[in-house]
Amino acid sequence: MSARSRELFGLLPVTLLVTGGFTAVLITRSAEINKVSITYGAFFLGCCVFAHIFIRARLPNADPYLFPLGALLAAFGLVMIYRIDEKLARQQAEWFVVGLALFCATIVFVRDYRVLERYRYTIAAASIGLLLLPRVPGIGGATNGAYLAIHFGSLQFQPAEFAKIGIVIFLASYLRETRDVLVRGRLPRISLKHFGPLLLVWGLAMVMLVLIRDLGSSLMFFGAFLAMLYVATSRISFVAAGLGLFAGGAVYFANHVQHVHDRVTIWLHPFRPDLVNDRAYQIAQGLFAQADGGLFGQGLGQSLLTVTGANGQQVTILPAAKTDLIYAVITNELGLFGAVGVILIYLLLVQRGFKTALISHDGFSKLLAVGLSAVVAIQVFVIVGGVTRVIPLTGVTLPFISYGGSSILANFVLLALLLLVSEKARREA
Repeated sequence: MSARSRELFGLLPVTLLVTGGFTAVLITRSAEINKVSITYGAFFLGCCVFAHIFIRARLPNADPYLFPLGALLAAFGLVMIYRIDEKLARQQAEWFVVGLALFCATIVFVRDYRVLERYRYTIAAASIGLLLLPRVPGIGGATNGAYLAIHFGSLQFQPAEFAKIGIVIFLASYLRETRDVLVRGRLPRISLKHFGPLLLVWGLAMVMLVLIRDLGSSLMFFGAFLAMLYVATSRISFVAAGLGLFAGGAVYFANHVQHVHDRVTIWLHPFRPDLVNDRAYQIAQGLFAQADGGLFGQGLGQSLLTVTGANGQQVTILPAAKTDLIYAVITNELGLFGAVGVILIYLLLVQRGFKTALISHDGFSKLLAVGLSAVVAIQVFVIVGGVTRVIPLTGVTLPFISYGGSSILANFVLLALLLLVSEKARREA
């Protein structure tokens, strides 16, 4: 069976998931099942088959599992969002179609992705500018203490989703060029020229921590950089130094910057009486929801998200269920086994990205594939770790699953870049 035939075969379970998921949710809401679930499944299959035909024509040698895995996560996200709010699910489906269009456009206009190396400093400057946009008065604003999004009327956009791709492109190009200098330097003799890139990216992560108040994004960017640095140099000493710098900076700001201190306090004491009904309400309710799911879950559509209050108004039980706490909804309705299944899909996606890096022949391609895969892995760790109270909860999205147009658009661009790298690597192999 050819690579593209395997890709097409892998899309069939995705369609069955959409159809079965919508049917399961509809069963909980009505005694009669109409044709809407089949319609959704057919629409989703049509979109995915169109993208598959496009890949078959443009990237015949690309990895056959990357797109089906991304489509599977997006399909699951649509089902979960539909379970939370039908209107939001329709909007997410529209963003899914736009994301597929952007996916195809990326493959057409960035066919030779190595051209991006020429514009690395422009891309880096634009990415840093995107990160700082939420601090601009008039378009930016704080959400739960963090500056994550900008607003244009009714539209909301998270610049960090696209900035992560630009920063990875810059780092892949820069590390490919300076790799020899970093490898030759001995640790006792390493100068600022060797540690300069490490200190620069560390400084950027700390600026994000203070100005944007986003621990998750700073951890995501710095973690991806350390992964790329290790692949470029094979020196664990650089990784150890980077981890030490980040830990030291995080501890300092946790003790000296109020909003960082508050986040850490909520993380350490979510059930403290003076916090549990106020600032720690979100994380506490997320933990309760996960515990209520048990091993097998309550079933799709059975999670308690709101209740009717004494005055007839809806009272939110699980805040930000469609974004920050969507993993808690998954665990509540599908249980620990279902949540682990979702994480395994992410692991398979990241594994295919790392395999693409392994078979790539030039340094830029290898580092780009590693960086993009590491960003996905760390982003999943940051949000799942925050919801499960492994680390402080931050406002990053669960890739392909959480509600949000900027998230799904950026992740489809990331997926297109991985397919472009895999096409070149597999063709040369």
